Amino acid sequence: MTSAIPLGKKSSVAVALITIIGIASFLWPFFAPTGSFVVDHAADAPLLFAVIIPLLLLLVLAQLSDGGMDAKSIALLGVLAATIAALRPLGAGLGGIEPIWVILILAGRALGPGFGFVLGSVSLFVSALFTGGVGPWLPFQMLAAAWVGLGAGLLPRAAGKRELALLSVYAAGATIAFGFVLNLWFWPFSLNLPAQIAFTPGADLSVNLIAWLRFNLATSLGFDLPRAVLTVLLILIAGKPILFLLRRASRKAAFGAPVTFQHFPVDA
Repeated sequence: MTSAIPLGKKSSVAVALITIIGIASFLWPFFAPTGSFVVDHAADAPLLFAVIIPLLLLLVLAQLSDGGMDAKSIALLGVLAATIAALRPLGAGLGGIEPIWVILILAGRALGPGFGFVLGSVSLFVSALFTGGVGPWLPFQMLAAAWVGLGAGLLPRAAGKRELALLSVYAAGATIAFGFVLNLWFWPFSLNLPAQIAFTPGADLSVNLIAWLRFNLATSLGFDLPRAVLTVLLILIAGKPILFLLRRASRKAAFGAPVTFQHFPVDA
């Protein structure tokens, strides 16, 4: 099946560039040299945001150049991003209960990794505007959600119950990993934490990794597990019909089919 937004050479380079910058943005505290000055992400997140937005625009331009994005894929992207933006407030303040991940993961699976990557970043941006959740955390949320959608599109081929099982396992891991990774935007700068779960500037990588894992288990897992459980249950219950609808929409839209114009003779 043709992806709604296939990854061509140029768009693959754009995704790789965004991913490299994103990984560096999340992980740089682990590799900061001893005695380095660690500043709050609240100061440099706007800079990251200023970098990510042009790169996402670059990705869109690369998709257009590759012939991977047209009016039909943009329309479908807009509908699904609006759906995620509308669903996100339902999980606000409910201990990690967030139904949006079902849409993102199933859309990435059915419509391809390029679509999943763009949908993840765009939908989190739109939902932040919709809910007033714009802050220093937003570019990190956009990046992490984009990776979740990308990963869903890169899963190996499967069908029927095997596909639902594969998606369930992926959803459980991805939604928990999302919470763990998002903690990196503020954990290194949190004050008054016990030494066992606190970030230590300049310490060995293993020391800070263990402290980060302990921090996640102690503070974040209570939100991450309900998110994972809900997502897996919704995939098992509604995954098959949603995948069918998304794939049917993809077939009807005929993504990737060349546009031809038929000339009819005009009577004199």
